[in-house]
Amino acid sequence: MAAGLVGVVLWQNSYDMDEQRVSIRHSGHTLNGVLATPKDGRKRHGLVVYIHGDGPVGATHDDGYKPMWEANAKAGYASLSWDKPGVAGAPGNWLDQSMDDRANEAAAAITWARARPDIDGDRIGLWGASQAGWILPKVAAKTPVRFVIAVSSAINWLQQGRYNLLAKLRADGASTARTMAEIAKSDTTRRLLERHANFEEYVRAMGADADGMTADRWGFISKNYTADATQDLRALRGVPVLLTLAGHDINVDTADTERIYRKVLDAGGALTVKHYPDATHSLLKQSIEQSDLKTTLTALFSPRSLFAVGFLDGQRQFLSAEAAMPHHETPARSAMARGARSRVPPRAL
Repeated sequence: MAAGLVGVVLWQNSYDMDEQRVSIRHSGHTLNGVLATPKDGRKRHGLVVYIHGDGPVGATHDDGYKPMWEANAKAGYASLSWDKPGVAGAPGNWLDQSMDDRANEAAAAITWARARPDIDGDRIGLWGASQAGWILPKVAAKTPVRFVIAVSSAINWLQQGRYNLLAKLRADGASTARTMAEIAKSDTTRRLLERHANFEEYVRAMGADADGMTADRWGFISKNYTADATQDLRALRGVPVLLTLAGHDINVDTADTERIYRKVLDAGGALTVKHYPDATHSLLKQSIEQSDLKTTLTALFSPRSLFAVGFLDGQRQFLSAEAAMPHHETPARSAMARGARSRVPPRAL
């Protein structure tokens, strides 16, 4: 029986694609990546470049990306991802990065990919979740991209942080007194950020309420708390965008995200919005994610079933449709391409 169970786990965690470790040079450092390619016999493929959300994320996101990479492969696309700095032995510290740093890193990865003979440089797009909502449009402003898949994307750091705080308190059934105390604490944190307080000042102000904050994390928040994607999203006008939103997202205000995306991007007709009512922020089924045991068992015995119904198929269909369309460029994208040829969950505050 044990051997049979091991066999099932190995079978369910085997994916119809080839994977190879790759190294990408950027600003004197090496990005440790994974390139997953379809087993379809073609010599060149389009590419989906993965931009992580918050936290110390490795290239495969503890294998959580692999069902998505397999769906991409079925649509004829390779997938590229890398360890964040400081994760899995990679040099650097991801908490030292600004959103612009992360965008520069992704642009460098795209430049690297375009130089490969097995990648179709005209069919490179982006996939990004949560915090990546601030990074995706910055990347598109630096280098041409064919499409963008935005999952549970954030818009404004401070607004999303407050939304996350209140949503968690409601989910916990917090009393009015506790809610008011947490809001006051959040307001104090914002005031400290606005006057560029250092970590020692934060600790003195919070005392016993420091809530596990570290000096590195405080530095990261201080660099990035003014992040807002609203203006940057204009770089995605004319680019096919798939915005994926969950019905049980307590990290991101999905209604606000959809409103801003539609306001900035809808006029060009290139925006597609997909809702998954049974999904959480990570696009897992809520019925599974609310139980650690269910999550672990499903990840072992049926990892593709972790995701909301239709999520993997939705991404595959989007990519298949994109691959079937002739490559057309807006004047802005054409200019970007000519220039190219010539020469990254929001923490509650």
